[in-house]
Amino acid sequence: MTEKQQRKRLGKNDFDLEDALVTEAATTVVEGANRLNRKWPELLVTGVFGGVDVGLGILAMILVKQATGSEILAGMAFGIGLLALKLAHSELFTEEFLLPLNAVVAGQATVIQILRLWSVTLITNLLGGLAFGWLIAVGLPDYHQVLVDMALSYIDQPSLLVMIALSLLAGATITLSTRMQQGTENDVVSAIVCMSTGLLVIGFGMLHGAINAIVIFTAMLAGAEISILDFLQWFAIVIVFNMLGGLLIISLPRIIRTRRILWAVRTGQVSLEELESQSS
Repeated sequence: MTEKQQRKRLGKNDFDLEDALVTEAATTVVEGANRLNRKWPELLVTGVFGGVDVGLGILAMILVKQATGSEILAGMAFGIGLLALKLAHSELFTEEFLLPLNAVVAGQATVIQILRLWSVTLITNLLGGLAFGWLIAVGLPDYHQVLVDMALSYIDQPSLLVMIALSLLAGATITLSTRMQQGTENDVVSAIVCMSTGLLVIGFGMLHGAINAIVIFTAMLAGAEISILDFLQWFAIVIVFNMLGGLLIISLPRIIRTRRILWAVRTGQVSLEELESQSS
């Protein structure tokens, strides 16, 4: 293949990469930097409403689960919460690993900022979900048993290895789902991705620290025999492997794929403005 033919195949950019990858790098770095530079009020509110949006999905999930007994249909109903996250621009823990990482690698933010984003998002997700879960527990006593059954299924795992595997799968699935949604501006496609993600995560009983924790909190309020210690032991394992699933399985390979672009921005070989113009 001649140089001219290769250039035609790769596109018009100067990185010897497909134009799609340059566009991906530009958009993720800019969006990641924006998220990492949020002021405290915006960061807190975005995380709280992430928990509320997940609570909306749980509301739909228990309605369908009790009516049909189907984990698959309940999972698809839970997708409503993931779609709410997308349309309301809220944030769920493990959802946005790639964006802030690209921004840090490209020198547009710091490690401290990314730790702030992740820790605050997780805590506020749990607080928002707890508040919404309290409303569910108080307002819907007829659904207590389905909540308790689901919570116990998350806590009671057959082995540590199964628990780790389900946690890795959940972190990878949620992170990839978000990345897929960023690749389209079509709301119908986004809705399909959300429903499919709910189907996989809930249908297979994957373990996601933030999502499952809200179910467990609500079940505890509804009378489930789950102690705080039981929850903390479960949570400490699940959340670590959620992060590893999202970071190692999904985010790291994509960072490696666009590393030359990110490094060029970091070292000042190209500005973000130039990168965006090349990707447009």
